[in-house]
Amino acid sequence: MNNKISNPKTDVPNTPEMNDKDYITTMLSIEKVMAKDYAVALTEASNTDLYNDYYDMFDDVSNMQREIYNLMFKKGWYCLEMAEENKITQKLNTLEQELPQLENNS
Repeated sequence: MNNKISNPKTDVPNTPEMNDKDYITTMLSIEKVMAKDYAVALTEASNTDLYNDYYDMFDDVSNMQREIYNLMFKKGWYCLEMAEENKITQKLNTLEQELPQLENNS
């Protein structure tokens, strides 16, 4: 059974030079790193105005990362793997067991 979810791949030249897929993969990697860095900056911002500025930048970067991912998925350069039902059930059970403990700690 094929667990992959993807679109047909858009062909790109197989040469030493960077192609569209290489460029967009690089862009996605950069956006992911920037989102992580802004998330850290948000947790460390002691000034409300600075926090709000970081939040706006984080939001912009996160949206751009999602747009790039969507484009890559559309072009068949990014595929997903369907999770097995038993793994989903196991994770759900684990989270349901942890939830009461988290609620008690708040």
